[in-house]
Amino acid sequence: MTTLTLAEITPDNVDDACGIAVEKHQRHFVASVTKSLAEAYVQPEVAWPRLILDDGEPVGFVMGGFDPASPVEFLRCGIWRLNIAAGKQRRGYGRFGVHAVLDEARRRGQKEASVLWVPGEGGPEKFYLRLGFRRTGRIHEGEVVAMIAL
Repeated sequence: MTTLTLAEITPDNVDDACGIAVEKHQRHFVASVTKSLAEAYVQPEVAWPRLILDDGEPVGFVMGGFDPASPVEFLRCGIWRLNIAAGKQRRGYGRFGVHAVLDEARRRGQKEASVLWVPGEGGPEKFYLRLGFRRTGRIHEGEVVAMIAL
């Protein structure tokens, strides 16, 4: 049995994080880890980037966002990014990353969390719906908005 853990992004593992790339056909659904880390850098009080490790091996990246003061309700708490490395998908790493963000949200006293996705064939919609997220009927900048109660 393997041990899944999260690691904060540090100078020692930033190259590992930036090396995480999703399957080629998924690249239009999610921003690269490099772009995500740039966004985290300019919003350190809001972004929560983490490397997903399987027995110490980098297999994915997840980034939560926590901005309770946001005027946009669904941007107050949620999953901003989930990138599971090509060849490493369908092993529970994505589920682990999502649950890690939701656990952090609970720790921060949040009652619900959001996720947004680009709609389309081969996209992440079924994955998030299986985890309990529910579509809100809203579209934000071309992305479907979904929420989950915590």
